Amino acid sequence: MRPRSPARKPAIGFIFITLVLDVLGVGLLIPVAPRLVQGLLNGGAGGTEQEAAPFVGLLLTTWYAMSFLFAPVLGALSDRVGRRPVILIALLGSGIDFFAQALAPTLTWLFITRALNGISGASMTVANAYIADITPPDKRAAAYGLVGAAFGLGFVIGPVLGGVLGDIDIRLPFYVAGSLTLINWLYGCFVLPESLPPERRSHIRLSRLNPVGAFGILLQYPFVARLAASAFLINMAQFALHATWVLYTGHRYGWSGKQVGLSLALVGITSAFVQGFLTRKIVPRLGERRSLLLGVLLGAGAYAGYGLATEGWMIYAIIAVASLGAIAPPALQALITRAVRPDQQGTVQGAMTGLQSIAGICGSFVGAGAFAYFISDRAPVTLPGAPYLIGAGLAALSLLVALWAFRGHSTDAPSQDQTHHRGAENADNGGDGTRAHP
Repeated sequence: MRPRSPARKPAIGFIFITLVLDVLGVGLLIPVAPRLVQGLLNGGAGGTEQEAAPFVGLLLTTWYAMSFLFAPVLGALSDRVGRRPVILIALLGSGIDFFAQALAPTLTWLFITRALNGISGASMTVANAYIADITPPDKRAAAYGLVGAAFGLGFVIGPVLGGVLGDIDIRLPFYVAGSLTLINWLYGCFVLPESLPPERRSHIRLSRLNPVGAFGILLQYPFVARLAASAFLINMAQFALHATWVLYTGHRYGWSGKQVGLSLALVGITSAFVQGFLTRKIVPRLGERRSLLLGVLLGAGAYAGYGLATEGWMIYAIIAVASLGAIAPPALQALITRAVRPDQQGTVQGAMTGLQSIAGICGSFVGAGAFAYFISDRAPVTLPGAPYLIGAGLAALSLLVALWAFRGHSTDAPSQDQTHHRGAENADNGGDGTRAHP
């Protein structure tokens, strides 16, 4: 049985705050991380933007690599012992690690701390599974819209604070992120109830702890596997943007840390509005399928716009229009959780987070590498927007894969919990776990 409403309110509130602070912690670092890397280059003597770009990409890659390795572990572990202990331990680790990053005297130290932060950051897997535990299938798009609103709010506050605090002291944002995370951990110790009752827990299989083997569960649900492939491609485009946004806007438009923070704050405001308010209006009217397709299509157009914009003010206009693409992630999560058995939500979310981490690795390399190459003397043409034009192509391919996934599937029909039993039989026999959705 699902937890009743008295337990849901503090649970949802804590998850919301956790996600806000997770993104705020990342957002705080966006304006300052490239500058910190530049300052640590050449034994602390400093370096140029072109020298820093590959290291910024590699730093992001390190985080995603550790998330890839440990997201399936945390997801499967939460299916066995419950969501609460896994979320709280991961939060404690993240808070401590932010302080370690603030003290980083060398690039090597910074890479080690980012690796540790990647392990604890895999808790996003468990947060998504928690929401699936306590939310009826037909309400999950709205619930994951709230998740998107948390991301948006974090991006409103984080980059602005990062830009302002970073101008005071380059390491101050790390201390602030660590303090906020530890405060939230302490709050969670008092208010977070368990969402997965003992009778719905599953045994841990070694194959699910293996980051590669964990992907096998996606193959039990071919529809989910195809949606995961679509998500992988659009995530690659997004992470290429993350790896280059500060360097690109500084190089092409001469933006300062505060201007970068303001641009990301606009992303956060518009995303929070779309996912927190418009999602619950748009998705029920369009359906999850059309909402996903429309969101990915808008994303493709936005990446092309970013890469071709010749003036900084154009970026703000593109952000405002592209924000409507934020209806895609909650629709995607709702579609996936409705097609998966309750006792496999954590494992599936772990596999999805693992795929997202691989996309982060690939996207960071591609984005940072393309940017560094196309602003160098070796490039046949100077094209600093190359990472975003590549992203537009990846988003277009993601759209095609999503269309392939929907062929023959009526995915907008409501799914009840009892249909999971039939899905379980199909999955255990190697069939399509989405057969309950004709």
